[in-house]
Amino acid sequence: MAAISPKWDVRFAGPVPHDTNYYAKCMLGGALACGFTHAGITPLDVAKCNMQVNPAKYQGLVPSIKLLLKEEGSKGIWKGFGPTFVGYSAQGMFKYGLYEVFKDFYSNLAGEEASSKYKPAIWLAGSASAEVFADIALCPLEMTKVKIQTSPSGTFPIGFGAALAQMSRTKVETRYPFGSLVPLWSRQIPYTMAKFFFFEKIVQVFYTHVFTKPKETYSKATQLGVTFASGYLAGVVCAIVSHPADSLVSLLGKAENKGKSFGQIANEVGVVSLATKGLGTRVIMIGTLTGFQWWIYDTFKSAMGLGTTGGK
Repeated sequence: MAAISPKWDVRFAGPVPHDTNYYAKCMLGGALACGFTHAGITPLDVAKCNMQVNPAKYQGLVPSIKLLLKEEGSKGIWKGFGPTFVGYSAQGMFKYGLYEVFKDFYSNLAGEEASSKYKPAIWLAGSASAEVFADIALCPLEMTKVKIQTSPSGTFPIGFGAALAQMSRTKVETRYPFGSLVPLWSRQIPYTMAKFFFFEKIVQVFYTHVFTKPKETYSKATQLGVTFASGYLAGVVCAIVSHPADSLVSLLGKAENKGKSFGQIANEVGVVSLATKGLGTRVIMIGTLTGFQWWIYDTFKSAMGLGTTGGK
């Protein structure tokens, strides 16, 4: 009697088993990748948010940073550092960790043949599913960050704890803690789908057409170089895809938009303005950010013996 072959399971198909320990390490890697990178570019984020909500006053990245320094000093360009670091660490933990979970889940659901044939669909479904949960973790802190960064000097506390307390006290008008969840989803889910899809696809192109030998035969430095380049290029696409919704999230924190619907704000500002104001800054910011996020994530994975992400 022929032996029954065991059911295929993608979690145990590679050299490193995708068990609870693997997913936990990926979650920690994601937290490190997103928390430090987002917090590190807080000055760019402050300038970008102010360019979106007050384009008449804040015109261009360098002039905006100079104006913030002139009016508020160095603390003006680091406003929102606390909620940025905590919020994006939490978001990164779920974004990267749950991506690995959902990617394996959908691969097993599809089966060995279909999951190989329709890899891009698996990437898109896995990243979208992970981002739903990542944004729930991020939303209260993102709302607090935007309020700190876009409020005129002296009108809103900039200390982390004091800002959270004020957001809670004024939750009827600020819609805290989840008032921005829908526009956050509309910004972050397409962004993350683009981020993971284009990253995986560009890595695949590198290892198919440039570095054609088996991936594991290349040095860690080469593999991490591929990771950074792929992440940077994916980030540029992400910035363009998600920018209109990012502008809406920033405009929501503006005092004169209190009580207005997202559609009303969009109609008043205009589609072209939503899609272009602050876009150049965001392309630089997100390209660099995404490149370093993937590099940190894969460096951590490599250090943990999990290997780098993606391949042929």
